[in-house]
Parts: sequence; structure tokens; C-alpha cells
Amino acid sequence: MTTELLSYEAALAEYDPVMGLEVHVELGTKTKMFCGCSTELGAEANSQTCPTCLGLPGSLPVVNAIGVESAVKIGLALNCEIAEWCRFARKNYFYPDMPKNFQTSQYDEPIAFNGYLDVQLEDGEIFRVEIERAHMEEDTGKSTHIGGATGRIHGASHSLLDYNRAGIPLIEIVTKPIEGAGERAPEVAKAYVAELRELIRALGVSEARMDKGQMRCDVNLSLRPNGTTTFGTRSETKNVNSLRSVERAARYEIQRHAAVLASGGTIVQETRHFHEDDGSTTSGRIKDNAEDYRYFPEPDLVPVAPSREWVEGLRKSLPELPRVRRNRLREEWGVSEHDMQSILNAGAVDLIVATTDAGAPADQARKWWMGELARSANESGKALDELAITPAQVARVTELVASGDLTDKLARQVIEGVLAGEGDPDAVVEKRGLKVVSDEGALGAAVDEAIAGNAAIADKIRGGKVAAVGALVGAVMKATRGQADAARVKDLILEKLGVSEG
Repeated sequence: MTTELLSYEAALAEYDPVMGLEVHVELGTKTKMFCGCSTELGAEANSQTCPTCLGLPGSLPVVNAIGVESAVKIGLALNCEIAEWCRFARKNYFYPDMPKNFQTSQYDEPIAFNGYLDVQLEDGEIFRVEIERAHMEEDTGKSTHIGGATGRIHGASHSLLDYNRAGIPLIEIVTKPIEGAGERAPEVAKAYVAELRELIRALGVSEARMDKGQMRCDVNLSLRPNGTTTFGTRSETKNVNSLRSVERAARYEIQRHAAVLASGGTIVQETRHFHEDDGSTTSGRIKDNAEDYRYFPEPDLVPVAPSREWVEGLRKSLPELPRVRRNRLREEWGVSEHDMQSILNAGAVDLIVATTDAGAPADQARKWWMGELARSANESGKALDELAITPAQVARVTELVASGDLTDKLARQVIEGVLAGEGDPDAVVEKRGLKVVSDEGALGAAVDEAIAGNAAIADKIRGGKVAAVGALVGAVMKATRGQADAARVKDLILEKLGVSEG
């Protein structure tokens, strides 16, 4: 069944969107949140479990200290207040991949609250997203539904459960209602999640790979008639796992809500599934209110009471945060806000920094990552950091160009070889025979052959038509398979013809 949508422009002409974003971050600890089981990926199903994370009778949880430390770091980086005393709660609900039939989480006493994150939109505008809370909890297991066409439980013949992920530490970061974004609401959602991802990575508490489920976003959205202040009924699009999809999900829900309201219908409070193939959402289940989870304090865990001295020590240990770092790099690199935003959007900031750290000039590092390598990534459908080339290898290419051993054209062939798995830049140069012809004798002979084979053009040059030298340069470059320095070739031709360029 096709869902009716109102055009985006028509939707915004009548309604004001209000968003709430809930982001789950899987922490990069070695062990789970309440037991000593490993969190390493790729293990055999159900091999990283114990009585505690399986919820067996008599087992007792113990809080992961690094998980608490990571939560405090995230809270501080988000400008939150850190609780002097907080505790865990049991969130009760039945689901097959919840072996305990409850999730150990935090409810009314989170470890961090009342913060904000400033995000930069594509035109440079800064939008402040206020943070309601950041709290600690544990992840669920993984269900795999077999036999259906969609990979979901509907239509499946049976399901497989893997509890290796059950109990992995999570931090859930919940925004306050995001108002005032108007037509830019989807862009704000994407920018917020992107900035949050960079912040998490900078703190070193998680790789925050959305494609691996290490960071997931639930997009809550409602509409209200323009000029009113009462929130509308919200929908919650669950587990959106890419920046582009966060933006698309918000945009789709704005159009869907508007179509329902404009036709006189009523929005149902529900969870929804996002579909990557066409950017649509479909109904999941009617959304329970918080009270339906029957929260109560976790009796098996003592409260967490971070000392002020410890918290302040963590505050002083925080690294340079992403927006501050980007502003510093932008000034050091001498690039515009627009160019820096393009570098950020391409995911190239860290790659360029690593390439300059390996010895390349910043302008050359930017040139290759944002040029040839960005083109290769786009053609292969990969992210820049997924390409089979390292910053050190890119730095070596720039060194070979600077020394005159490679031209830009030859350097592109070297990069092509590295990406194809032919080895390091020097190995590709050797294997493909790509080094610049620098022997003056060999170069002079090639120039002589070009002049002799193109006598009419040589006469034009001698007659004052210096622009015609390009044809002879092209002939030499062809003869040397593009491995000559074109500027040096031009100089040699004019020298042999007794012509001054000026």
C-alpha cells in the first residue's frame, strides 16, 4: 500500500516540526556493562555469555567502571551537569532478545543531564541542540529472522537468538524537544548526529560506526499548526543507522504527518521502521508510555556517586573537542568555512591530519584526499577511510611529486595501483615503470625526434608563434609515456629552436 505524502513545501507552509533525537552509543569497553564477558565482535553465537548477562537466578551484576567513566566524559563534553548520586533501574518488558525480561537502565536519575551541543549547518549557521539526559544502560541480544522476504519477523519461519551482544554497555543520549528548526529540521537532525559522532570518536569511548550498529538513532517527530505551541502526537522511527538516513527519515515523517493531518486524520503514537531502499517508514507497534515499563530501582546494584574531584579530573583530561579542532585546523590550513564543511562532509578531516603528520604539506594532503581519492571512493561506493590506501602512502606520493620523480598524472596512476593492491607507492612505481624521465640525454633525444618529425610546427615556433610549442610538448610526452616533466620539455624545445618565450 502506498502511503500518501504531502509535498515538503506544502507541509512546512501549514505545520511546524518538532523533533526529539535519541542516540544509542555502544561503548568500546573490553567487557560488558555488568559482567566480565568479552565484547569482541565476530565470536561464535552465544559464546560470550555468562549467568549474569543471561539473567540466570542467583547471578549478581557488577558495574563496569570504565563504562561509568565513559558516561561522565560524554556528559561533560555535552556540557551536562553530572549527578552527585544516581542509580540504575529495571525497565520491564518482554522481548525474545532480552534474556532477563528487563533491561538494566537509568530512569529518573540519569548520570548526566541538562546539556547542549552546538552544531554547524552547511551554510555555517550554528544551531544549539539542548540535551535532556545521557544515561547508562545495556544492549539487548540479536534476533535473526529466517525464511521471510524482508528479514523481519513477519513471514519468517523461525528466529535465531544470539546473546553475545546482550549486556554490552550503552549510553543513550536524549535531546530536549528541538523547536525552531522549521524547514531545516531534517538538516539539523543530520548535523546533530554527525557532530555527536565526531565528539564520541574524539573522546575515544567508541568507534561510533553507524554501519556496524555502534551508534543508532531514533527519530521522534511531531507536527503542530504554525503559530501554535502545543506539541502534536509523535512517531518514533527506530534504529536509523546512517547520517543520510536520519535526514531522510525526518523529512519523510514530516510529509507523512502533514498528509494525515491535512486530510483530517489522526496521528498514531507508534514506533516505525525506516527503509533504506526508498527512504520510507512503515508502522511497527503502538508505542508504550514510560509508565508501561514498570520502572523500579535495581535492587542488586548500589548507587553511583561520582566524586567532584574525580569528575573535575576527567573534565581537565578531555581532548580538544571537534568544533574547536576544526576551527583551529581551518585557520592553519587557510581554507574557507565552505571548504572546511566540504572536507567534514567527506569524512576527510582525520585523514588529512594523519597525512600531514606523515610529512605531506597540508594543501597537498587536501588535494589528493578531496580530489582523486574522493572520486575513487564515490565510484566504489565506499567511505574515504575504507579505501585501501593509508595516509602514510598518500604522504609518500606527495613526496615523490615534490622531488620530481612523479608528475601529477603519474601520481594518479600510482594511487590507482595502490588502491588495486599492487603494493606501496614505491613498489607501484617500480612495477609499472612510472618514474619521470629525468635523464637529460634521453629527454634531449626525444625532443630532437619531436622537432624532426614536426618540421612545419617547428618553423611556426621559430617564426614567433610560441603557442604552437604545445604540439611538440605533446609529442614528447607521448613518446615518453607521460613520464617527462612537461615544463622541462617545453624549455628544452624552445632552447633547441633558439626561441625565447618572452
